[in-house]
Amino acid sequence: MSELFSEVDEELRREQLGKIWARYSGLIVGVAVLIIIAVGGWRGYEYFQAKKSAEAGSAFEAAAALADQNKHAEAEAAFTQLAATAPRGYRNLSLLRAAAEAGKRDPKEAVKLYDAIVADSGFDGAERDLARVRAAGLLLDTESYNNMLQRLEPATAPEATFRHTARELLALSAWRANDTAAARKWLDMISADGQTPSSLRSRAEALQALLPPVAKS
Repeated sequence: MSELFSEVDEELRREQLGKIWARYSGLIVGVAVLIIIAVGGWRGYEYFQAKKSAEAGSAFEAAAALADQNKHAEAEAAFTQLAATAPRGYRNLSLLRAAAEAGKRDPKEAVKLYDAIVADSGFDGAERDLARVRAAGLLLDTESYNNMLQRLEPATAPEATFRHTARELLALSAWRANDTAAARKWLDMISADGQTPSSLRSRAEALQALLPPVAKS
């Protein structure tokens, strides 16, 4: 008897499956095709991105080689061209390198390029701070302390990647402007930061020694 019931149940299941297939076969096939297309498309996208990244890496290395050979104009052009087509990571690196190469021939032009990077939301905070610091380094001998402060203060925050260099540049700018209070403020901040590099700390101590002693009350 149990075998008979099993055969009946099996027949009923086949009949139900047949009805489901007859009713929804088009939909099932369509979904299966869409899944295959989606998986194939994603694989194709991954391949394309990997290929594009590899090509950008090779182009970046070639541009860097030009820079190493002191062919700065050619390197700048190569980095600029690469930035127009490369994925985001290589784009950002290329624009930073193009600005650095521009600084060899025209510091003012380089500052403009760095300022464009600072204003570009496609760069992360650390990259924008790096652009701030590099631009400020080019302007140290000519820019007023107030302008340097406006440029660099966002990069001096406690967790900022390039805070040490930004603070040193502001200390130097304040010292050049004979703003002893401001210079001491930044030098004290450098000294108080336990992560300040030893070489920078030594330079800060040397500059601190050049400041007049604090007046006693």
